Amino acid sequence: MITIKEAKTKAELKDFIKFSFELYKGNPYWIPPIINDELEGFDKTKNPAFESAEAYFYLAYRDNKIVGKIAAIINWDEVNNQHKKKVRFGWFDVIDDIEVTKALLEKVYELGRKNNLEYTEGPMGFSNLDKVGVLTEGFDQMGTMITWYNYSYYKDHFEQLGFVQEKEYQENIFPFANVVANRDFFLKANDLITKRYQLKALGFTKTKDIMPYVDEMFDVFNNSYANLSSFVAINEVQKAYFKKKYISLINPEYIKFVLDKDGKLIGFSIVMPSFSEALKKANGKLFPFGFYHLLKAKKHSKEVVFYLIGIAPEYQNKGITALIFNEYYHTFKERGIISCVRTPELEENNAIHNLWKNFSPVTNKRRKTYRKTI
Repeated sequence: MITIKEAKTKAELKDFIKFSFELYKGNPYWIPPIINDELEGFDKTKNPAFESAEAYFYLAYRDNKIVGKIAAIINWDEVNNQHKKKVRFGWFDVIDDIEVTKALLEKVYELGRKNNLEYTEGPMGFSNLDKVGVLTEGFDQMGTMITWYNYSYYKDHFEQLGFVQEKEYQENIFPFANVVANRDFFLKANDLITKRYQLKALGFTKTKDIMPYVDEMFDVFNNSYANLSSFVAINEVQKAYFKKKYISLINPEYIKFVLDKDGKLIGFSIVMPSFSEALKKANGKLFPFGFYHLLKAKKHSKEVVFYLIGIAPEYQNKGITALIFNEYYHTFKERGIISCVRTPELEENNAIHNLWKNFSPVTNKRRKTYRKTI
């Protein structure tokens, strides 16, 4: 018999998080999160996402053993401002038993029906800065700290339960050698575009110099992706939260901005060193040695992950990324970077795909969100 219980206390939420550690124990591709970071993300008093969203966390038990978990989420900005009658689900993990999946999803349907919503979609988090999608290709590829990993049977469960694909994402990888090979092209393009539009690229060595631009950066981010059907803008409270929590953790030299002739920010890119191996060694804990592994990766990782990139709509398709990649060329060469990883990008987002075409990227993973009328 399957029993579903809502996780409310800190101990229950820890059980919710730790189930994934048990499910993927020994799996070389799953990347464990930092447990305390996950707990903070689920804390209504700390995560500003709860100002415009509500979430409930459920555990599935059989014979007093946890066999699955799911978060049921309503993003009220999405429902009220975009008029999408959608209940989300995320943080989904389950054993290979479709009855457990079915029982967990029923809790999502209940929340949706209670609030007169019409369909569910997932896996996804609170906002566009959270993890998204169930992996459908690339099960033998290492994950990243900003993507979910899952076994291949997840998509089978969804499809057998009547879900259909809503969105598809691709992840790509390319060697830094491909950037080097295009060096002459970007150098010429950089000079041409800088003069034509009177632009200026900014690089940094100190985090304090980045902070005055961060709010404007999120404005560019919101404007860059506003036309995508899945996008929900980052609000002012979330801007402050992400600024405080994440910007200081990123190598300042991995953040690049582009300004127009009036000093207005019109493009940006945030890259992170790969923390995948360090997180596996940390195994969910910063102490006693997890912090050391993460700090070592921050300084010495030879792989980078392109986390966010945005170009103001009026400057898209004008080669602005030539300025950004010209800056990264120097940074990556100095640090001895070997490979570059792109995080999930919507299959339909051709503007973003065109940014990378000169680097001959290889798609090594695909993921989807699934939808069902409730």
